[in-house]
Amino acid sequence: MTKLEEKTLHSEEIFLGKIISLHLQDVELPNGKHAKREIIKHPGAVAILAITDDNKIVMVEQYRKALERTIVEIPAGKLEKDEEPALCARRELEEETGYECDSLELLTSFYTSPGFADEIVHVYLAKGLTKKENAADLDEDEFVELEELTLEEAEQYVKEQKIYDAKTIFAVQYFQLQEALKNK
Repeated sequence: MTKLEEKTLHSEEIFLGKIISLHLQDVELPNGKHAKREIIKHPGAVAILAITDDNKIVMVEQYRKALERTIVEIPAGKLEKDEEPALCARRELEEETGYECDSLELLTSFYTSPGFADEIVHVYLAKGLTKKENAADLDEDEFVELEELTLEEAEQYVKEQKIYDAKTIFAVQYFQLQEALKNK
């Protein structure tokens, strides 16, 4: 055991849902004492920073029940079992926006809440967008409105907390940096 590692002594799945499961774990701490951990298991997700040919960011507005409000986000979705993240990114981009892309580049991957969840999000940059005539349908429980924002509009949405989630704020800041480097 490394000096900071917590050894799992017992793990019990106490909830199994459609997307997540919740595990209650008994752990031994580095100092030999015991503690309990509540861990959410998640299959992972993708998010797509999609940039149009006229340099706008493709976003979706949707209601988030956990927040009891709508927010504007970059397109994103959950990985299916054994699905490659890049394939999931292309699928989600088409389902949520009707766009397909010529190029797809992995920007980064990050854990959303490592204190209690193992969810990882893979963020992709999509360019060379084309609106597809017969795009895939949204999931039956998914309702979104498409928005295409300039960088300035996206920055204003962040200030107004219309954009309020980490993956989208990351995407806006990444785009800001790229634009600043281009104009240097």
